[in-house]
Amino acid sequence: MIRRIIQINEEKCNGCGACASACHEGAIGMVNGKARLLRDDYCDGLGDCLPACPTGAITFVEREAAAYDEKAVKENMKKNAETGAQNTVQHTGCPGSRMQRFERTDHASNALPSVEHAASQLGQWPCQIKLVPVNAPYFDGAKLLIAADCTAFAYANLHQEFMKGKITLIGCPKLDSIDYSEKLTQIIKNNDIKSVTIVRMEVPCCGGLEAAAKTALQNSGIFIPWQVVTISIDGDILD
Repeated sequence: MIRRIIQINEEKCNGCGACASACHEGAIGMVNGKARLLRDDYCDGLGDCLPACPTGAITFVEREAAAYDEKAVKENMKKNAETGAQNTVQHTGCPGSRMQRFERTDHASNALPSVEHAASQLGQWPCQIKLVPVNAPYFDGAKLLIAADCTAFAYANLHQEFMKGKITLIGCPKLDSIDYSEKLTQIIKNNDIKSVTIVRMEVPCCGGLEAAAKTALQNSGIFIPWQVVTISIDGDILD
């Protein structure tokens, strides 16, 4: 029968195993460090695995596939529960790509005793554009900060002035050598983003980050407030 079912792009898969953990039916497993659809009849086509994927490797397709077998899924889940294997996934990729949300307070601090330092204002993990999922709960009603990764080192007060109260995405178009616009478009289009702030360095290569963000805003078809802030290499705000 022709039906809606997931498809996994192995080139995009980083092997984190998050999708396998999110798939309660057991349709996805890790094979040689990559996520694989193990059984068509275990995939219900609802896509709980999609928001769990940090690299956007999972999509839906319409193709010939075995019908979803609810009875077989329940039997498999029962078997796994009895053996203690349910929801146990071998994460062969980077465990640091697992999605997390941080609740910050004014008193939060990881400082050593008697040492004054400002608390981190990073609101979620991961924060790299390449790793962040296109759909996540923390995007709901978010003010989005798209920042060149060098800005945090060049501008000392980036956390308090720009990151506080925002969801932060960082990247370097020169080092990543990719166009971020497609992924940023999906994030802006498919989530309730309230505003976008782009913080870049004055160096020419950072123009790629600004261009990608502007393209994403345009392609999303959604009008939201946005601004660009440029940081000099010696740590000043230029505009």
